[in-house]
Amino acid sequence: MDSASLTSLTFMEYMRLGGAIMWIILCLSVISLAVVIERAIFFVSASANLEELEIAFGKSISQGDPEAVRRAVAGRSSLHRLFSAVYGHWMLDAESLRVFVEGQIHRELYRWEKHLALLETTARVSPLLGLLGTVLGMVEMFHTLNLGGAVSAEAVTGGIWKALFTTVAGLTVAIPVIIAHGILAGRINKEEEQLERGGVFIITEHSLRGRPDERSAK
Repeated sequence: MDSASLTSLTFMEYMRLGGAIMWIILCLSVISLAVVIERAIFFVSASANLEELEIAFGKSISQGDPEAVRRAVAGRSSLHRLFSAVYGHWMLDAESLRVFVEGQIHRELYRWEKHLALLETTARVSPLLGLLGTVLGMVEMFHTLNLGGAVSAEAVTGGIWKALFTTVAGLTVAIPVIIAHGILAGRINKEEEQLERGGVFIITEHSLRGRPDERSAK
């Protein structure tokens, strides 16, 4: 098949030439794209400025106003959820609160890491599927040539060209997925650091100050 024929191929013809493996790779690419978009939306909605939250929380605690504290920690971000959950258990002793904070951080990180294993699996499996498709294509090509008797250079190169479709497709999917996974994993590491810093801050506040309603009652 010459270069003119190559450029004139439609998407469905590419898929047909690649065989069933191409459809599997396509499904993995669509799923991975959906995961990346969903994770990006979640990361934006679950992010917050730690410094601003610490200032608002510390100020509300120092003023002894429980309602102000609840307003300060109200939000959808993981940091807000952490501060809100810990403040709801403010009556715990220092050691129990530390254990609770660690558990809450792990729960929030689980929300951030959700579906990332699928991206990692896709990045690893796609090239292997592409290689499998190429090997199967080569086996089919040589089997056909063996049955046909006469062997021409055009038949051999044309068969190899078609067999390599799946390898190209597998790498085309794997490379962007690896990049996306690296970016998302880096953002999770940053959020983990933020949550740990927030946990240290709120434990320190707990050790220095009592619950606002308790202080106001004294």
